[in-house]
Amino acid sequence: QIVCSSQIDFDLKDGKIYNLKYVRGCDGNLQAIGRLCEGQDAENIVKTLEGVNCHSRGTSCSDQLSRILKACT
Repeated sequence: QIVCSSQIDFDLKDGKIYNLKYVRGCDGNLQAIGRLCEGQDAENIVKTLEGVNCHSRGTSCSDQLSRILKACT
């Protein structure tokens, strides 16, 4: 939805995020987000990334991850 990445893949085990990968987007930044989220509690990631706004779009690749995680938990 109006962001650079076209897909977000991850595993959610016992409320924790693993193997987070974005398809398309700002490769370096999205790899960093994946590394920072690895093994972290999904609820904390939602709180941290929710509302991040990229170029006045009202959302971002990070915000989209928080929305998906919120729907999964």
